[in-house]
Amino acid sequence: MTKKTEHILEVMEQRKAATGIPMTLFAACPNSLSVIKASFRSAKRNNSPIYFATTLNQVDNDGGYTGMTQAEFTKILAREAAAVNYTGPYVVAIDHGGPWLKDKQTLERYTLEQAMDGVKKSYEAAILAGYDLIHVDPTVDITLPKGEIINIHVVAKRTVELIKHAEDFRKAHNIAPISYEVGTEEVHGGLADEKTFDTFLSDLKSGLAAAGMPEVWPIFIVGKVGTDLHTTLFDAEMARNLTAKVRPYGSYIKGHYSDDVDNPQDYPTSGMGAANVGPEFTMCEYDGLMELETKETELFEQGLIAQKSGMSQALWQAVYQSGRWKKWLKGEEVGKDLSECSKERQLWLVKTGCRYIWQNPEVLVARQNLYDNLSRFGINAEEIVLMRIEHNMDKYYNAFNIVNLNDYLK
Repeated sequence: MTKKTEHILEVMEQRKAATGIPMTLFAACPNSLSVIKASFRSAKRNNSPIYFATTLNQVDNDGGYTGMTQAEFTKILAREAAAVNYTGPYVVAIDHGGPWLKDKQTLERYTLEQAMDGVKKSYEAAILAGYDLIHVDPTVDITLPKGEIINIHVVAKRTVELIKHAEDFRKAHNIAPISYEVGTEEVHGGLADEKTFDTFLSDLKSGLAAAGMPEVWPIFIVGKVGTDLHTTLFDAEMARNLTAKVRPYGSYIKGHYSDDVDNPQDYPTSGMGAANVGPEFTMCEYDGLMELETKETELFEQGLIAQKSGMSQALWQAVYQSGRWKKWLKGEEVGKDLSECSKERQLWLVKTGCRYIWQNPEVLVARQNLYDNLSRFGINAEEIVLMRIEHNMDKYYNAFNIVNLNDYLK
């Protein structure tokens, strides 16, 4: 049986051969229920598949910051797909599944054994829940001296260990084959230069064969193609070079941090198999809520609303109290309080940090009060928020040339 992800990519290749138009698969990072809803609505409208790249910070055995376990997540996806009668394929994947890539493991200083064990348990729950793909990413090691980059041979060895655990568990439970993604675009991950990239591929190939899994090979290999959380220019030439290296293996390059990229149309033409977008949609959700709060303020000043929701105040306070904004401080900002950063940086840190606190009780209450205040005047508040997110999603469906792809996936 062909794996779901591989099947989608095969059809994309067939369409390219027939039309001359290359395609890239769009992956959304489901950091809130609103993003999940918007994803299916956008996929429905564009008649195209949607790929959910889900970090262990978001969804895991402990509920993550969305409050969802893996089993609950897949049930919610099925519910939201049915809500808009989306009948096309959607891929459910772990994103950055590796030791210490879950914030809890880093903050609590897990040992290697504890961190690897936690990741393996996360894999097991994902496989049982029906996930289609696992991103195996053991590229972080907090036990190393500060500033030391993990050895690429160690990355390959741990990658094989984690894939073997997933495969053994899958087979023991008689579950259909799943797909894999490996590597990272982060500097710490070791795949930042082409020589190391080549070494990793070689080690991975021999390691999988030695472990008795010569038939298992990742469909995606993450490439450092110019984008990260603070940059927006995609390096098409580097993407083409890396694609030339992995296509003989049967793999595709996957891009991460494709948020607000300046040249999304270059992804398909450079051979990129897929690209992740995440924080951008949190910012869209924030902007949608601020649009609503502006309308709420107008109505309040006209004496039509008795009490404002305090939406923006609730968001800023929740993000600040979470402390997770500190994760994204850079340069001379490190060690500073949020109020000591520039106004522009404060806003950016809060907007991107909202993904961690959407399920905070105070935020949920403020949102509901905001929606209720506006609904009395015939304003469908949730619809406005979802449209903000969908607008940005539609951009990628068009730039990646996958509109109406579902016609060929049936």
